Amino acid sequence: MTCIFCRIVAKEIPNYTVYEDSHALAFLDIQPLAQGHTVIIPKVHAGTLLDLPDSEAAAWSLAVKRALERVDQIIHPDGFNVGLNHGEAAGQAVAHLHMHIIPRFRADGGGSMHSIIEAPSHLPVEEVAKLFA
Repeated sequence: MTCIFCRIVAKEIPNYTVYEDSHALAFLDIQPLAQGHTVIIPKVHAGTLLDLPDSEAAAWSLAVKRALERVDQIIHPDGFNVGLNHGEAAGQAVAHLHMHIIPRFRADGGGSMHSIIEAPSHLPVEEVAKLFA
């Protein structure tokens, strides 16, 4: 087994658990961006959200919520950024689905999700919407 997150689930690699249930494990990020930075993974291997079986998606989503509640109870941040890097081009460094909970504090110097990238579409939003029709 070479996936580091699968090895963490298998207890081959220790972690600092924040929340765990039968479907998911949430643990402190070892390279935190903020105090309480937590990573939540499904216990089944899925490279991205598109690979996660539908039968696991709802349980994983609930685990994200439970981990968020736990971080909020312990760290008491002013807010959170919650998100995932989906695929290598988006910065996904571990090929196992994982969500980041990043506690935010006033004046911490961070930005919103809108500050991640500045590459607006060359098409107006109305034209992009037509692609989905």
